[in-house]
Amino acid sequence: MGPRSGKKARAPRTARGASDVADGAPSSRPSAKKTVSFPGLTSAKIHGAGRLDFVLDFVKFVAKPMPLSLLLDEAPRRIAEIVGADVASLYLLEGEGDELVLRGNIGFPQRARGTVRLPVGEGITGMAVECMKPISVVQASEHAAYRAFPELEEDRFPVFLAVPILGYQRAIGALVVQRAGDRAFNKSDVELIVALTAPIAAGIRHAQLLDDRERGTQRRTGGGTRKVTLPGVPCFPGRALGAIAALRRPASVPQGKSESEEPKLLHTAFDVVGKALGALVTRAALLGLSEGASFLDTYLLMVTDERMRGRAFKQIAEGRSVAQALGLVAREAARAANGIVGDPFLQDRARDIEDLCDALLMLAAPDARAELPSKAVLLGDQITVFDLLITSRAQPVGIALTERANGPRTKVLLQLMNVPAIADVAGAFRWAAPGDVALLDADHGFLVINPSRAEVATVRAERKNLPASPSPGSSLRANDAPISSRASLVATPRVVIVNVPLLSRDEPTEA
Repeated sequence: MGPRSGKKARAPRTARGASDVADGAPSSRPSAKKTVSFPGLTSAKIHGAGRLDFVLDFVKFVAKPMPLSLLLDEAPRRIAEIVGADVASLYLLEGEGDELVLRGNIGFPQRARGTVRLPVGEGITGMAVECMKPISVVQASEHAAYRAFPELEEDRFPVFLAVPILGYQRAIGALVVQRAGDRAFNKSDVELIVALTAPIAAGIRHAQLLDDRERGTQRRTGGGTRKVTLPGVPCFPGRALGAIAALRRPASVPQGKSESEEPKLLHTAFDVVGKALGALVTRAALLGLSEGASFLDTYLLMVTDERMRGRAFKQIAEGRSVAQALGLVAREAARAANGIVGDPFLQDRARDIEDLCDALLMLAAPDARAELPSKAVLLGDQITVFDLLITSRAQPVGIALTERANGPRTKVLLQLMNVPAIADVAGAFRWAAPGDVALLDADHGFLVINPSRAEVATVRAERKNLPASPSPGSSLRANDAPISSRASLVATPRVVIVNVPLLSRDEPTEA
């Protein structure tokens, strides 16, 4: 054989991928073609594209201005591709800087976003943020700081790496990657992810996802045109755009109907409410909510109770208006409940009777002051059956509830309303006023006040891509159908959020 026959053949330059460059391989080194392999990536992604290509794409992605929702959706997915992870989660520091909230994720169910929360210092992620250093383990459950979330079934992905996202003076969040098996993230993986959190931090800052107190600014109660975003807990997924309207109830003031009309109107109101409640009970059963929605049976019994009807019609026969008659029925129930100290059942029943009387009043003698604009984003402290019966007639596009909405019925009621909804929005009435345009992102758990024109245009553009609505002029979600026929009408439109400052949950009010 010739003198050159003992040498290995050099791989053609065109066959050498970007990963060779990332590893610092000199171009003159004789070697066979290098095989690039990243767990979690498909062969189509691997072919012709090494890790450096994914890193460069990620850097270009985070370097440009973008909606906050896009950053939360795309950054975890791209990071998972780069390091071959099955799960990637983006936590943001909220409140007074002491709580981490999972806002972006790939690999876990959507319900994890906005609901998985960790105090700083708790769990491996909280410890990494507290120490401001990455923590990598092969078996997360064996770590002393590990905190389990059983609903996520995290034990499927024991290999765990938590990296704090560092801001100017403190951490502003955390990036967590997980995968199955027992192959730890190596030193180069850790160093790379630490480096990639810098452009993520810059992206968060560009979206102004920071506490306004860092800039020493305050906003007057309600009104204004400044864009702000308020964090909450997602309750029913989807995104919606509309004007803010506060949830309302009728006043107990006579509405001026003639005596001859009022008995007939009240009789019709009883019939309408009875049919609507029956349809709601059926729908709850179809959605598997029968146990949680058992309170609807109580309402159905009350509206068909002849004693309640007889008492109301007797008051009208004695010359009282519908408002006065129903108000008297509600007050009598309240007095009976309060007369027996410590009986929570009667107190709950009295509140239900009052709620039912309000609904009957709005049907029999509508109070213009309690009517809501159509296609609005509703804001309130709590939601009741009244809203299923009456408020839903205004076809709201979304619901945001304050931190006071902690009743056991809230979740079921929001599911039956079938519109995007979030709860635990602290200070909502301090920062939003009726008439303010709002974007409700119930996928991530944000209420954005005064979105930009570009965001509004995005909503309208995406609305064109939605399936045909059941009736003309429907909202972003399929909520225009009668209550009894909404069970199968579930859509999840997408809307974006741009340049919105995230406010502290305990922002001080102005005197």
